[in-house]
Amino acid sequence: MPLFSGITQDHADALRAGASDAYGNTPDRQTSDGTAPCRCCLALIDEGRDMLVFAHRPFIAPQPYAETGPVFLCADHCDAVAASPDIPPVVVSPNYLLKGYSADERLLYGTGRVVPKDQIASYADRLLDRSDIAFVDLRSATNNCWQARMHKA
Repeated sequence: MPLFSGITQDHADALRAGASDAYGNTPDRQTSDGTAPCRCCLALIDEGRDMLVFAHRPFIAPQPYAETGPVFLCADHCDAVAASPDIPPVVVSPNYLLKGYSADERLLYGTGRVVPKDQIASYADRLLDRSDIAFVDLRSATNNCWQARMHKA
């Protein structure tokens, strides 16, 4: 079973305190409609709650495979998920895109696959069993937004 993690508590707290996002912008403050997945606590943000929308690059440095995109964050404090074996509550869509990456954060071609949500753990385990894969990213199958990262248990 893979371990799921979101953005770190330090990163989330910095954004809430006014830090810039991956593009150097201050996060936008919006109101959740109840379907926005927080990338820190990995739960849906309740309808009517404030949230931050920001550009996120879940990679250490810019490089050709370091995708950047919009993600959501609870505007108020929430607890970061650092290593959970449970499928996160943000997984509500029928399908997700999984991609395997090397230790130097390079996409490994042929690993990207859209899978039904009930096959996320099994496909991630297959990828993480490979010696050349350091982590797997879980992304929206329709919008390609980063949802969470998976590591070996």
